[in-house]
Amino acid sequence: MQYRTLGRTGLRVSEVGVGGAQFGIPNYMGRWDPYTEDAQRAVTATIHRALELGYNYFDTAPGYGNGRSEEMVGVALKAHRDRAIIATKVSDGQWLPDAIRASVEASLRRLQVDAIDLIQFHDGWYHPEQVDVILNRGGLETFERLRDEGKVRYIGFTAEGPSAGVERLIATGRFDTMQVRYNIMYQHPSDWENNEGIIRQAEAQGMGIILMRPMTSGVFQRLMAETFPGIDQEAVGRLLLNYVLSDPYVDVALIGMREPRWADVNNAISDDVASRLDLAALHYRFAR
Repeated sequence: MQYRTLGRTGLRVSEVGVGGAQFGIPNYMGRWDPYTEDAQRAVTATIHRALELGYNYFDTAPGYGNGRSEEMVGVALKAHRDRAIIATKVSDGQWLPDAIRASVEASLRRLQVDAIDLIQFHDGWYHPEQVDVILNRGGLETFERLRDEGKVRYIGFTAEGPSAGVERLIATGRFDTMQVRYNIMYQHPSDWENNEGIIRQAEAQGMGIILMRPMTSGVFQRLMAETFPGIDQEAVGRLLLNYVLSDPYVDVALIGMREPRWADVNNAISDDVASRLDLAALHYRFAR
């Protein structure tokens, strides 16, 4: 496993992280019942194999199965807290001070930890009224107080893509990280043709960059299967992950996985550094 520095946090993080949405959400990305003993065993085995390979970044959220993903991660990591960087979130609709505190306290219990390494506002586009709650109605201040109290270590937010609201949050300079959807299909957060995008803006503020859906949540794979029947889907997966890991602005790419073998597959892609792409050259449109 290769490692990168998560912005100004200084944390050395595995460049591939384990995403927790597939753990807790019923039938997400395939048939799945997270409330069975078999499901917990599969999640625990996957997380333990990831730890063996050097993964150290684990992302979850209360919204992933009404807290179920956090519970499953908490069980799997209980004996390995010193080897794990744990990130979770507070969902939109719970961003006023009292609701934030209640959400964080519940996450601490489900994760079975004394402190959360990274707490994030969890949303997609950040409309003006949402940004107002964060910046002017005590949302961000409550995150900062929780940090001062030692209940969280770092502060971030998640975003589906570029928006005026996201740019406002970045411009405050008060966030340590941004988790954003960026992949081979959705490239505007890191625009290599124009050297622009919210990833560039966040990096300029010293923020760590975490990716959600680097594998397109299966959309690109379905497109390839429909266009090229019989295509090697593991080869498609290698392309997708290698693409985002070739971006030097990226610190962690989160991938959902429910079987230990996928931890091995993704780890091998991380270690295949000779396959990295020159994204600037790839996007260059003029003859040389």
